Amino acid sequence: MKTNEGTIDRAVRIIAGLALIALAYSGTIGVWGYIGVVPLLTGILGICPAYSIFGLNTCPMKK
Repeated sequence: MKTNEGTIDRAVRIIAGLALIALAYSGTIGVWGYIGVVPLLTGILGICPAYSIFGLNTCPMKK
């Protein structure tokens, strides 16, 4: 699969994922906060399956 996330998009996903996981770990928001693993992984990998399905691309690389 090709990268379909831009730099800012990836950074926001990683930060949001880490924040959700940290809040879940501390017990602030409960177990559902571990869903932060999804944006964390998509941010690290640079590939979003939902973007692929809907034909979106925030990556500035040429196709």
